[in-house]
Amino acid sequence: MKKFEEMKFNIGALKGISAKNIEEHLKLYAGYVNQANLVLSKISELSTDPENNMGILSGLQKRFGFEYNGMRNHEIYFGSLSEKSNTLKEDSELKKAITLEWGSFEKWLSLFKAIATTRGIGWAMLYFDRKENRLLNAWVDEQHLGQLQDCTLILALDMWEHAFVTDYQPSGKKQYIEDFFVNLNWEIMEENFKKAL
Repeated sequence: MKKFEEMKFNIGALKGISAKNIEEHLKLYAGYVNQANLVLSKISELSTDPENNMGILSGLQKRFGFEYNGMRNHEIYFGSLSEKSNTLKEDSELKKAITLEWGSFEKWLSLFKAIATTRGIGWAMLYFDRKENRLLNAWVDEQHLGQLQDCTLILALDMWEHAFVTDYQPSGKKQYIEDFFVNLNWEIMEENFKKAL
């Protein structure tokens, strides 16, 4: 069976988000990769007799969605962070698309940050809907509930407490969101957007 492979990220030193926090968070990502592989392996094993293993298989299939999305969401999240952060260029296609959808980059950013403060655990996401040819924001509970069907993920902000509580405490959620945007390499989001077109 083909296995998912853990990606390596060259993030460097970030502003506000400690190396220790990133190190621990990357271990969690590695766990999603391992669990996605383990669950698929178990599904394959039990699929030799699907009728008798139906109950276990259905539970594992639900679990796979959780592990797989956790793996992929974290790859977008970590892939966007960099000590060599930069801003979105004025002439970038992504900035033009954001402005077309929300009126200005600043309006979108304000809205996205507000979405990120949603109570509970989950993700603030920016997607591209290829069918409608437009950008969409979303809040994703945990990581398997609320992903937008047939949309490509452009930007993912992890709002599970493990992403920020070490450095910010629960009361520092808003500062974590601010620091996340300070540490973004927007060239990566621009690439994500171009690939989605």
